[in-house]
Amino acid sequence: MPLSHSVVLRLAATAIATTSVGFGVNAILRPDHALTFFEFHPPTSVLDKQMVDSLMAIYGVRDIFMGAAIYAASYFGTRSTLGWILIAASGVAFADGFVCWTHGQGHWNHWGYAPMIAVAGSLLLGVFDRL
Repeated sequence: MPLSHSVVLRLAATAIATTSVGFGVNAILRPDHALTFFEFHPPTSVLDKQMVDSLMAIYGVRDIFMGAAIYAASYFGTRSTLGWILIAASGVAFADGFVCWTHGQGHWNHWGYAPMIAVAGSLLLGVFDRL
């Protein structure tokens, strides 16, 4: 059986989706805590805090959407669809890390897992089936 057909990969994708949904819910319900993953401190002014909380809600909805897309592809889609969605999700994690890197902190909180998601996506696409 080719590696891309492994049930473990779909289970890994489900774990990634669950993590993404968890981060999203956390960002919506606890924006100050979610900022710790970026190593940013909550703003002190009321107007700035309202803006950051709103942006964290947007970030949370984005993460929940990514998790839902991964769930849908895992349960109803093809392996290649799931693989490409995982690669796209790894790009989001890389971009989040890049933004943090431009601010001098927090980038490894994102760059640490981006390659794992990309590898899972690549495995689903069959990149390593011929090895």
